[in-house]
Amino acid sequence: MIDWWESYFDAHYLLEYEPIFTQQRDRHEVARLIDVLALPVGSRICDVPCGQGRHAHPLAEAGFLVEGLDYSQHLIDKARARGTGPSLKYTRGDMRKLPARWTGRFDAVLNLFTSFGFTVDARDDARTIREFARVLKPDGVLVWHGASRDGVMARFLSRDWWKSDDGTMIGHERSFDPLSGILSIQTNWEGPSGSGTRAHRIRLYTASRLAELCLDAGLVVEEAYDGFRNRSLPRRAG
Repeated sequence: MIDWWESYFDAHYLLEYEPIFTQQRDRHEVARLIDVLALPVGSRICDVPCGQGRHAHPLAEAGFLVEGLDYSQHLIDKARARGTGPSLKYTRGDMRKLPARWTGRFDAVLNLFTSFGFTVDARDDARTIREFARVLKPDGVLVWHGASRDGVMARFLSRDWWKSDDGTMIGHERSFDPLSGILSIQTNWEGPSGSGTRAHRIRLYTASRLAELCLDAGLVVEEAYDGFRNRSLPRRAG
């Protein structure tokens, strides 16, 4: 039996999410990444999972040497269609076991857009962070971007819906299990091309628990930001 993430990132995924992946958004996120990383042009960056290349491609255009990896062949094909070359390469693979040749190769590893916590076995998440640490140079940087458990629960929506550009109505129904930390999401759609439903789930982490996983992998947590905004994660007191 395959897990949901092994088949989820297909043409329908792009139909649902590409409307929010605007060029303006991508440019803003890449500019913020370049600012946070503060790496010289020519530095090696690993984008994993890279999806359709919306960060990898502009980073390569900015002068970095970028390698992207994703499990979805569909998204890898889309990324390659945007262009490849000496400074931009794509590989299909599993981020729980990155290529052996990548050991100590990268100045930075990027794990973006809540691309973590997908598998049934929670131990896979610790394995994945250890893999990120393995492929970093001794002074390399991991940038992890995703939904935190605290943030999601603070503004939890059990349902929402919107209309895509082609008139398709898309709705989400959400539930959360506090014992496992699993957020389950059912997507329903109906439109000119038909209707359907499918589900996915994500294991959410608090910032403190994610920091523990990084420390256990030999990484040092230097800073936490509130998304792509130029603002450190707020610390609150009574």
